[in-house]
Amino acid sequence: MTFTCKAFLFDLDGVLVDSTQSVARIWKKWALDHDLDPEPVVAHAHGRRSIETIRQFAPGLDAEQENRHVEHMEISDKDGIIAIPGAVAFLRGLPLDRFSIVTSATRPLAKARLQYAGLPWPQNAVTAEDVVNGKPHPDPYLKGAALLNVAPVDCVVFEDTPAGIQAGKSAGMRVVAFTTTRPAEELKAADVIAPSFNGLKVEFVDGTFRLQVD
Repeated sequence: MTFTCKAFLFDLDGVLVDSTQSVARIWKKWALDHDLDPEPVVAHAHGRRSIETIRQFAPGLDAEQENRHVEHMEISDKDGIIAIPGAVAFLRGLPLDRFSIVTSATRPLAKARLQYAGLPWPQNAVTAEDVVNGKPHPDPYLKGAALLNVAPVDCVVFEDTPAGIQAGKSAGMRVVAFTTTRPAEELKAADVIAPSFNGLKVEFVDGTFRLQVD
């Protein structure tokens, strides 16, 4: 399948950075500390802002305070955080003003994970603090498109979770989903599914990307 577009919007965890083990460790510990079943908490946490997971499963807690505690645990957890295969080479081939990271992580956490994975902080980024409504709401991706001065229809989103795919599609964008976090059967709402960047080829000619997904 081939897409043409003017900008790329990348989720962070599961798309550029493999933090799956860290996310599972942190949220399992948090759930057990609050006498909650870890499995649904961990499943919900992938692709969503931490504060929304806290509000969902522990509405009686001070969400802001608890969110700061969880963020501290996440930033401190470096074990196993690496770049997704092909991510470094793919980003290096893109004009800096034609892509943005759009993540549910806070800015300090996003910067830490990119650093742990050996990736630079991008010229453009939308993080948890920049939106009122996180994924699966379209706001993060609409803000990402606005940041690049590109119409939503001219953007291609890279995602790895159902919540992220829903956010991109609701924003009127096309979505490439990676099977880095969830199985393909959970990602069917995406326009195309790929294992990682290694199955992609991109060209940039006269201000337009041509993306081929094998």
